[in-house]
Amino acid sequence: MMNETATVGQQTRQPLLEVRGLSKTFVLGKSIVKQALGRPPALLRAVHKVNLHVYPGETLGLVGESGCGKTTLGRCILRLYEPDEGEVVFEGQNVLALKGGALRQMRRKMQVVFQDPYWSLNPRQTVGQILGEVCSVHAMCAPSEVPSRVAYLLSTVGLDSEIAQRFPHELSGGQRQRVGLARALAVEPKFIVADEPVSALDVSIQAQVVNLLMELQDRLHLTLLFITHDLRLVHYVSHRVAVMYLGRIVELGPSEALFADPIHPYTQALLKAVPQLNPRVKGKAPSIQGEPPSPINVPPGCPFHPRCVRAVERCALEEPALVEVSEGRYVACHLA
Repeated sequence: MMNETATVGQQTRQPLLEVRGLSKTFVLGKSIVKQALGRPPALLRAVHKVNLHVYPGETLGLVGESGCGKTTLGRCILRLYEPDEGEVVFEGQNVLALKGGALRQMRRKMQVVFQDPYWSLNPRQTVGQILGEVCSVHAMCAPSEVPSRVAYLLSTVGLDSEIAQRFPHELSGGQRQRVGLARALAVEPKFIVADEPVSALDVSIQAQVVNLLMELQDRLHLTLLFITHDLRLVHYVSHRVAVMYLGRIVELGPSEALFADPIHPYTQALLKAVPQLNPRVKGKAPSIQGEPPSPINVPPGCPFHPRCVRAVERCALEEPALVEVSEGRYVACHLA
């Protein structure tokens, strides 16, 4: 189990968010025919005993291949999915134990920006109605003040107030994602899960949205969990980085240290596979072998061992725990 505090100079920081032993399994193929034949349903282990901590004001990047469980973990933290086991502790409260009004108050503090800026917005409502509804439901202001608050939220994310009269399909992808960010900011949260917030946008727009998010984080003192598969992007925005593989955190540490000296073989292979922007610099051949195993049939021992060039016999028999190998650096590898 990782430490729950971090010392900077003479000050000790307490985590804003702690994830302890979080797991989520989905039941697949539970059909009437299979039940009649007595066949057990398939189980997809999307998140497996994850431990994380996020400090106030920081950005924790969460990276990994598609299907590794990043989005599921983010949604479990927010209780958009109900985890099977574990704890999510936010400001000292176990989010998974909250109900009714207490849960509603907690949701104001923890918000999400979804990957797809089109499908995450109600196509039947104007932007003003979308943002106004959030303000009304959470009683962020008097009813007479809703229009002015909507205008303020739009200006906060760099949009003109006339956007309030438009429907989502009348906006560009970048504008829709800014509206999604404004909706998250409407309830004045402390923590935001940014789930692939720019992957659906044109490259020319991605930098604008990312820089806006970083600017708002600094101005509004936000804490971010930034989920992405783009290693260069996570290096740019994150203070610390967690690397995920088949529902498990395999490495976690400060961004600069992790990118300069990756420890886990999977992290090393991911970084080697990043395309080089300089044509004179030839990248090393990726050392990842084969395709990721199915999360329905996770290999015994270390889940990465079938693809690892350094695997030994122990790797196939015993799953490594996530342990601290140096100050602030955590790795789940027998060879670390």
